[in-house]
Amino acid sequence: MVRGVGAYLPERRMTNAELATLVDTSDEWIVQRTGITQRFIAAPEETTSVLATRAAMAALSTANMTAADIDLVIVATSTPDYTFPATATQVQAALGIHHGVAFDLQAVCSGFVFAIATAEKFLSSGSHRRALVIGAETFSRLLDWTDRTTCVLFGDGAGAVVLEAEDGGSAFEMGGIVSTHLRSDGRHREKLYVDGGPSATKSVGHLRMEGREVFRHAVGMVDGVVRDAFALANITAADLDWFVPHQANRRIIDSSAVRLGIDAGKVVTTVQIHANTSAASIPLALSVACADGRIKKNDLVLLEAMGGGFTWGSALIRW
Repeated sequence: MVRGVGAYLPERRMTNAELATLVDTSDEWIVQRTGITQRFIAAPEETTSVLATRAAMAALSTANMTAADIDLVIVATSTPDYTFPATATQVQAALGIHHGVAFDLQAVCSGFVFAIATAEKFLSSGSHRRALVIGAETFSRLLDWTDRTTCVLFGDGAGAVVLEAEDGGSAFEMGGIVSTHLRSDGRHREKLYVDGGPSATKSVGHLRMEGREVFRHAVGMVDGVVRDAFALANITAADLDWFVPHQANRRIIDSSAVRLGIDAGKVVTTVQIHANTSAASIPLALSVACADGRIKKNDLVLLEAMGGGFTWGSALIRW
């Protein structure tokens, strides 16, 4: 059961106009191709764990819980504070949690969906009771700010949800995670990757992407995991209350919704506000849609994402 949702964005807002002073681009060019109007950039002292901790605190507040209620912390991120320890342990310490377990999960932009699926396994097994699932990124640290094909797309931020195990009853009827469907295919590494790492280059590296190839695969790949969710729950797109996709690109979001037969009025789109924040994008969108009253108790909500690797997945949730 989802008990709370929270988010955090850095103070610094970078508009397309400011970005146009750094690289050969324009507000019109960016909006037309991506739908993005701005992104947020973390300050030097705002590490991924700092963003994650603030989002977690916001989620705990909406859940009317304290950190002492949490016994599982999962942080989905591709931009950890350190190679080790895990960013999740830094969040755990910052929140004052001295029990349970905390670890990171890396599936790039699909990370939050993968983390939701992982948390559900822990909670349904009975080993843990309440989880903080966080997507947090400082992707600005990975960008080549001279490459206009990538630096215009990404931003920093964090979002979190509090999940609680429920005893008995169907998640579809009573609330909770109805199903998750995850996929990976490592043959596509060159299409979206970071050209650095401690083992390969002893460096952080920069994000590299074949934009057209990523677009083509993104629209097609998510189709399968979404239809798997529909089939397992015996529903159609018409039964959904809300569709919350990974906020990568407005054109990808719109194309996916059309392909799946999902009404445009049911699509939560926030990419224009915070750009692509990788694993943080879905919980950021959830936070907006919950705060403005769109997503309500008992709503049927579908999440989907696709990221580097490639990885992709869906999660169907009764709110």
